[in-house]
Amino acid sequence: MNRVASSTYSLLLLALLPATARSQLPAQSGAAIEEIQVTATRRAQDKSEISAAVSLIPAAAITGQKLTTDALASQTGVFLQQTTPGQGAAILRGLKGSELLHLVDGMRLNNAIFRNAPTQYLALVAPRNVTRIEVVRGAPTSLYGSDAVGGVVQVLSRIPQFDGEDMDWRGEAHSAFDTGELGKQIGVTVESGSRAVAALLSASHLETGNRRTGSGRRLGPSGYSSSSVRAALSLTPDDSRSWLIDYQFARQPATPRVDELTAGFGETEPASAEFRFAPNERHFAHLRYMHADGYLAANWRVDLGWQRIVDDRVTRNLGSSQRRREFNSSDLFGVTVTADRDIGAGSWIAGVEYYDDTVDSQRFVTDIASGASATTTPRFPDGSGVRQGALFANFRMPLGQRNAIAAGLRLSDVSVRLPETGVSAGASIDERDLSGDLGWSFDVTPSLQLVANVGYGFRAPNVFDVGTLGERPGNRFNVPNPELKSERVTHYDAGVRFQSERARFELVLYQLHYNDRITSALTGEVTPDGRDVVQSRNQASADIRGAEMGFTWQIAANTSLDAMLNYTRGEQTDGPADRIPPLNGRATLRVDDGRISYHGSLVYAARQDRLSARDIRDVRINPTGTAGWGTLNAGVDWSASERLAIGLQIENLLDKRYRVHGSGLDAVGINVVAELTYRW
Repeated sequence: MNRVASSTYSLLLLALLPATARSQLPAQSGAAIEEIQVTATRRAQDKSEISAAVSLIPAAAITGQKLTTDALASQTGVFLQQTTPGQGAAILRGLKGSELLHLVDGMRLNNAIFRNAPTQYLALVAPRNVTRIEVVRGAPTSLYGSDAVGGVVQVLSRIPQFDGEDMDWRGEAHSAFDTGELGKQIGVTVESGSRAVAALLSASHLETGNRRTGSGRRLGPSGYSSSSVRAALSLTPDDSRSWLIDYQFARQPATPRVDELTAGFGETEPASAEFRFAPNERHFAHLRYMHADGYLAANWRVDLGWQRIVDDRVTRNLGSSQRRREFNSSDLFGVTVTADRDIGAGSWIAGVEYYDDTVDSQRFVTDIASGASATTTPRFPDGSGVRQGALFANFRMPLGQRNAIAAGLRLSDVSVRLPETGVSAGASIDERDLSGDLGWSFDVTPSLQLVANVGYGFRAPNVFDVGTLGERPGNRFNVPNPELKSERVTHYDAGVRFQSERARFELVLYQLHYNDRITSALTGEVTPDGRDVVQSRNQASADIRGAEMGFTWQIAANTSLDAMLNYTRGEQTDGPADRIPPLNGRATLRVDDGRISYHGSLVYAARQDRLSARDIRDVRINPTGTAGWGTLNAGVDWSASERLAIGLQIENLLDKRYRVHGSGLDAVGINVVAELTYRW
């Protein structure tokens, strides 16, 4: 169908050194936010009342980033992979892409063309609009269903609000420059309104040049640009009711795929002469209605949303005279209705949701010598789609003074529809299943708590899994497989939490068993241009286990230390599991001296040489293993006045050359970042 184009262990000892880069800063202003979260239970609740493992990232650690995904780096339980600049993907407990559910304001970001590999679409959520990110590590399957087998990453947007009855207004302008990627950012946000009605309008633009790595050279082409706009209207007619009308748009017009354009490990020349995402876009329209203490004395919430993801591409294999132009988009419509209520010391939440996703896909081939153009088989079957609906319920109940349990069930129905194409017959896949979870918490003392969780969930195949035709990273070519079925995961974790006035500590141990895992399997065939032909198949199982540790200590009134450590180990049918992160961690020290804040960090990762057969073939990964690394970072933030704030950061102080495991290019070398924010 036509679519209208839219405008290692020794490093642990070093972890006590002073440290932090802006993307790893535990913002002091975020401390109060950490007490309330909404993702793990779909309702606002104190973190201490939730058994699930949750990482909370406040606005101060997000809004200055180039990409929202950058704020996920070096967080407890989170590992960030970057295939190319302009993109980024979280890995939770060894899982990634469509194995994690990504949400924006309660609505699905995951769509029918979400890959079960690192996926770039979360980078299309503008950081200047984000008030916090909540990461649920584990499987809250009763509340979220398919795709939430490894966890949930939810981005929560800034809502315009004012306390007074009279009209008021405020604004903020932000600019930044960095030397590592020659990045230039500018953004403006203006809000106006009263308690009853408030509006927000924001816009931002980013341009980068070629990345300078620790080798001292500029890696090109790696520059990209990104623009975003947002308009939101909040209506609060009384204390019990509220409306939100929101529109968000972000666009990267031409982002190069660096790992395709430069020779990778095991390659003597790059795979592609051209490879640009041109463009990647996200449109998101959202209507929300909330009514506190409404029908059945419950709190009601209704969300209606539409999201369009545009994933257009221009590609040409090295040495080929055939340029391919792809037009791919997903239109996702969704509605969710939930009701929740407190009953004594307990609570319940129940709801229904429905999503309908349609994929448009076209591909044209042009001979660059003659200019002749022809239509060819698209990446996805044009007109394919996914429909899914669900009923769910979850409750929390105290058992005595110190014990509490939370339990839930979900009935999901998922239908994948594929029309006939020139290379595959039409197909329909229908999956209906129950998923559920059970959590327990025990307050040993007012400061010490034990928690445990178990969950069973599934991930239904989507259009990407079933119907993709085309090039994949690692010199591969994917062909469709309409015979896929759901993956199934059983997840366990247990942990201990400690919180006092001056310190917080969390240690969580986890294990998950993954059955019928969809993996990219070699067919034994090779394309004429030398790419291995692969197909998605349910032929893997995996056992992944690990530990997540987070620690915060208020050493003195103006001095705090924050540290985290993540460890993951995975085994699958034929050896080590795919894309398992190495041991990684961070330590930060911050000193606040009135209007000036000094901070520094050490960020580190151990060597990862436990590679799967697929990892070894991946040109982004050294087949002998990814070397361990550590970087030192420092900075200062100065509140020059009530309105003006100035920041200066130096990242990778020692100009180390290194690559984050699984990423498609080396990390930025020494990088000076200057930021200026003016509020009125």
